[in-house]
Amino acid sequence: MSQGAALWGLVLGLSVAAGMPMQAHAESLSQGGMPAAQMPSELAVVDVEEHLDAEVDPALVFRSDTGVEVTMGELLVGDVPTLLTLNYFTCETLCSLQLNAVLEGLKALDWVPGEEFRVVTVSIDPKEDAALAASKKDAYLKSLDKGDDVEWHFLTGEQDAITSLADTVGFRYSYDEKSGQFAHPAVIAFISPEGKVARYVYGVRYTAMDLKFALMEAAAGRVGSPAERLILSCFRYDESVGKYTPFAFGIMRLGGVVTMAFLGLAGIVLWRREWLTRGDGSES
Repeated sequence: MSQGAALWGLVLGLSVAAGMPMQAHAESLSQGGMPAAQMPSELAVVDVEEHLDAEVDPALVFRSDTGVEVTMGELLVGDVPTLLTLNYFTCETLCSLQLNAVLEGLKALDWVPGEEFRVVTVSIDPKEDAALAASKKDAYLKSLDKGDDVEWHFLTGEQDAITSLADTVGFRYSYDEKSGQFAHPAVIAFISPEGKVARYVYGVRYTAMDLKFALMEAAAGRVGSPAERLILSCFRYDESVGKYTPFAFGIMRLGGVVTMAFLGLAGIVLWRREWLTRGDGSES
């Protein structure tokens, strides 16, 4: 991959991360004076095809950061959702941007991986090993600073398992043999407790709100407080940007609930004040 191809890879990867289809971004660059025909052929397949409700094969085998073989079925257990990213650990461009963004989002989130949800990061490079995964995990958990019991798995595996997982979540990437680098999108796939793809969030910046709402939807209400679920009703997932945006009707509904609660509380206060006043009058 030439320097120009590497630049295309980063630009187009960021475009997919922002929720813009590759073809649409290529057309916009062409209109801006950069011919789309200059896009390297190895980048043509890089994209995200959303496969909602697709089930991750529980029999897929990967290696943990300790080198122990583990199946996806062994990882995706319990009633908690999973935040899944596909990266490779020697990538210094888009992967680093994305994983750092995930890290910042997790820092701002008041939930802890291993309690309300888990995080799984899978390397798309079959040449990477457990030692590299362990080094990456140690660095990120140390920076996250939420304890030693944080459940953030850094996995490596064989090509067949990587390809199967990538195909399931619609993660389209390519490999350039000359440079030894991958061209890939940046996207988070949220997996339900049943192991099915439930939501995608794009971008190289993930707010705590986006992460929490996607996890709540993926878990179908099994995580999150009643108040948080009420707030979620004020937002809708916008497929055009791959993020959550305010929902006017939901905000109005929440406003109505708050107003009714305020009026009810005001009525109780007035009633209690009147009752106390009558009580004082009867004793005089």
